[in-house]
Parts: sequence; structure tokens; C-alpha cells
Amino acid sequence: MISRASLCRPAQLNVRRQCLFQPSRFRGLATPASGSFSYETGDVGGVKFASRDLAGPTTTLAVVAKAGTRYQILPGFADGLEQFAFKSTHKRSSLRITRESELLGAELSAYHSRENLVIGAKFMRDDLPYFVELLGEVISKTKYTRHELQEEVLPVIKLNQKALLGKTLDLAINSAHGVAFHRGLGTPLHPSSSTPMTKYLNENYLEAYSKAAYAKPNFAVVANGVEHSELSKWVGEFFTDSPDAAPSDVPAIDMTPSKYYGGEERIAHDAGNSMILAFPGSSSFTGQSYKPEISVLASLLGGQSSIKWSPGFSLLSKATEAYPGAHIMTTHAAYSDAGLLCISINGSSNQVRDASKDVVKALKKVAAGEVSKEEIKKAIATAKFKALESGQNIAAGLELTGAGLVQEGKAHQIDEVGKGIDGVTEDQVKKAAKALLDGKATVSAVGDLYVLPFAGEIGLNV
Repeated sequence: MISRASLCRPAQLNVRRQCLFQPSRFRGLATPASGSFSYETGDVGGVKFASRDLAGPTTTLAVVAKAGTRYQILPGFADGLEQFAFKSTHKRSSLRITRESELLGAELSAYHSRENLVIGAKFMRDDLPYFVELLGEVISKTKYTRHELQEEVLPVIKLNQKALLGKTLDLAINSAHGVAFHRGLGTPLHPSSSTPMTKYLNENYLEAYSKAAYAKPNFAVVANGVEHSELSKWVGEFFTDSPDAAPSDVPAIDMTPSKYYGGEERIAHDAGNSMILAFPGSSSFTGQSYKPEISVLASLLGGQSSIKWSPGFSLLSKATEAYPGAHIMTTHAAYSDAGLLCISINGSSNQVRDASKDVVKALKKVAAGEVSKEEIKKAIATAKFKALESGQNIAAGLELTGAGLVQEGKAHQIDEVGKGIDGVTEDQVKKAAKALLDGKATVSAVGDLYVLPFAGEIGLNV
């Protein structure tokens, strides 16, 4: 069996050797943690980083890069970078990375959203130096080889494309984003099977793009369960090989601000029926157009109960009780400079059609002020709980904080988010609902188009 010592570089500092070679009987909570949910931020050598020292024996570490589908310069590049994470680097093979991580009992992960690419690891707290080095190596020394692209990366991307074909709700969400934002945020989260991806996605183009995606101004390092000074020390040592700026011969990442358009799209499908009724929303907390009343409105509309055996207080759960075959949910997708408030309806074509009409009626009821103060109060409490829970959640908190550092230079602080939602008034919620109805909506229907209604038939302007 490979010893822990063999996982380290021969020339490593003695301090790091001591960190990695401590006997297992000394493992524990390490030093006392502050217990605060606020992030400390810093910058070392041009690399932005943030940490919060939560008590516990494990650490979660992630590199959050501004390299989601919104920013990819060609189709499939966000998927390509995600799938190449933890493949062979110029220092070690993918097999070695896998075996070493297994010996340390760690978990490795990579995923992308519309704006971010997140490469992360969960591990024992004492193994921080090894995994900081590994993530620094992944983003700066990955070998983008042709055989790995053809044998391991493209097959996984194609499987994801096939899986997407049968998911009408995911197709409707992608459609709604495309109609609402066109390019940028409108780019599908995963390329469809008809996307001419293979003519763009090759190992040379992907390697060139990685130098722009992983340039120092374009990513941040975020950790939970680590001392701030320790993270600063190891980031300063192991992230020196990332370029200070994107190479001049690589096309610049498009930073055009998002613009909401609205409209309607209908896609015939025989695997199910889904509709998305969407409206312009709020940016994330660290963005310039943050509107906490949108989160309260989303909770007020709702659709799903958080209490077992109860339909809940939300307007949509009450308005659509007559449609047990329809699954209705209100979500708010917040991005760095825009947002999309989405009401999704999924089920049989007849029930989706009828429920969509009652959804619009419920929204008009809010705009007309026909909701009680108690309902608004419940919505504020629910919105605050969801926001705080999301920020407290380690995975979500890492991405939100990293994205905030890269986009606006500040971390996502959940305490401040809670205060913002607490300050929302009944009048703000009513005005927000009225503004949505007065503007252009985004409506996407996927399924039996003979039955599913047009936007005008349910009372929405597109």
C-alpha cells in the first residue's frame, strides 16, 4: 500500500510534512473554530480567496471560475473543462490522482452552472496542503490530450445530451433562459444533441480556452473548515503557475451585461408536458441589481409545501388544489447581473393547461393587493429561511462566495442577506408583482402543443 509519505513532493517544506504525517490519533477538530458563518476574504499573489473556520474534522475546498456556459467562447467548452478536471496533469496521471485521493479518504467533484465552473474536494482537515496543491495543479497543469477527449470526455457529454432529451422540464428551463436572455445566460446549461459541438470542441482549442478561464482574475479559492492564515499560506505557494491575465491570442471572454428580452417558445415532445412562466428577477446578493422583494414574491407564490400533510400557505398551492396531476413550483434563479423568476408546471397536458390559468390569476391577485399581511409575513419568513439555509449549505455557499469575489470583489454574507429580506415591505411585494405583469413575460411550453396554451390565452404579455 502506498504510504501517506509517498503522496508528497520530496522537496516539500518540513511544515507541510508535519501537517500530512501527523498520526491518526491526533486527528480531530484541530484548532478551535470561530463558528461564524461569515467569510474572511483575502488576496495573495493576485489570487482571491475566502474562508470560514467552521468547527469539524473535515474541510471543503473549491476553485470557482467564471467559466460557466454564459462565458464559454464556443459550444461545449464549459462541459469540456468540467470533464477534464482531475484527468492527467503534467505532474501525475489521472490514476495517481484517483488513488492518492482514495488513500486520503477524500471526495473530488466538478460541475458547472450557467455562470460558474466549480472544481472541489472534501477531505480531512489536516490534508489541506495536499489538496490545495492538487487544485492548483488541475487548473494550471492539466494535459488536454486527444485520447482522453475522445475516450473519456466526449462520451460523457454525449450521455448527458441523451439524458436531456427525455426531460421536458429541463428542456423548458433551457428554452425559457434562451427566450429571456438570448445569448450569455440564454446558452443552454448542456448542449443539445443537435448542437454542432464536435467541430468546435478539440483538445487544442480547449487548452487555449483554459488559460483564459483559469487566469487569476477569473477565479477564486473558497474553503470551509480551515484557518484563514493556513489557506492564505498554501494558496500563495501552490497557485503561482496560473497566468496573471488571459493570453492575447485567445478570444476574450464576453462580458456583455445581461439584457432581458422575453417572448415565447413552443417545443413539441411526447415524453411529458412542462410549462415555464418566467419574469425578470433579481441579481444575486453581490450584484448591482439585488431586489430582496423578488425572493419574498417567489415564496408567496410558492406551489410546494414545506410542511408534511399540509398544502401550505402559498398562493399557488391553494389556487391549484384542483389539479393533483400537476406539479407546480416557483423558483428564482439569481445571477451576477440579472435573475429569472420561474413558475414551473409539470404534468398531464390538460392539467398543465388549466393550472397555468390559475397561476396567472394568483399573480394578478398579488399585484392587486388582494393578499393579507399574514401571508406576506409568512412569505418573508420562508424567503429568509431559504436564503440563510442556502448560504449555510457548504456547496451552495462556496459557489455563491466564489462568484461574488470574482464578479464584484465581495463574498456572499448570509447575515446581510437575511437583514435585506427582513426589510421587505408589503408594498414592495405588490409593486414587484405589478411590474412583472406590466412587462414582457417569458413562456416556454414543451409537450403536447395541441393542448398546451399560448401565453396570450392565459393572460400574459410576450
